Amino acid sequence: MRLNVVIRVTARLAASLFALFALVLPTVAADRALINMLGYSADGDYFAFEEFGIQDGSGFAYSSVFVVDLVNDKWTAGTPFEVQAEDEERSLADVRAEAMGKAKDKLNEYSIEVPVEIVALIGEGEYSTDTGTRIHWSTPACCGAGYTQADAQSLILEERGITSTEEYCKDMSPVGYNLYYQDKFGVKELHMDGDVLPKSRGCTLNYRIHSVVEPYGEYYGINFNARRVAIIASYPFGFEGVDRRFMVVPIDK
Repeated sequence: MRLNVVIRVTARLAASLFALFALVLPTVAADRALINMLGYSADGDYFAFEEFGIQDGSGFAYSSVFVVDLVNDKWTAGTPFEVQAEDEERSLADVRAEAMGKAKDKLNEYSIEVPVEIVALIGEGEYSTDTGTRIHWSTPACCGAGYTQADAQSLILEERGITSTEEYCKDMSPVGYNLYYQDKFGVKELHMDGDVLPKSRGCTLNYRIHSVVEPYGEYYGINFNARRVAIIASYPFGFEGVDRRFMVVPIDK
């Protein structure tokens, strides 16, 4: 009798552990890209970044380099420069080096040489009731920790249901997003999705504000147009779960 009880308990425990593993696996196995902010052009009109990581499913390394036209809010012609490994033996470092090599001429063409300063950042592990949907900051000021100008600013992100053209997305609930900027003068719209999710975003299920960045202040000059940008993380459904990708939205046009 006791043996039967032990067997039943063990079986239930095994089933519970298997179910828990099945729930955790997509999160562990999914592809969470990292971002490398390469910098601004000398005139502040262009911003470049690299998105890289290990692809879910295949385990192959990849890297994509984007150069964004901040004036017209679009990728520059020819970008992104993408490199995808064809097997697991090729290292991420090697793939990233090739992508940067492919992008070299474009980065030089637009004089991507001004370093990025992070004004505000929400870590992926950070949590509060509004984490990822709101971020607040003031312009850093010299000198000392926490010194800022009296110019409180915010970003507000809103998600909403949207249609996707991807067949695999038909049984899911894809979302688009709207992004707003707020300061003492009021609220302005930075981005608003249309009725259909852009094909480049696949089947996106969530969004999150990642950071606000600006050109490094030591490079400011009389003719320098300091353009802040919002880095938005998107979470499309991938081969083995929800992935992470990045987008850039100009704040100062």
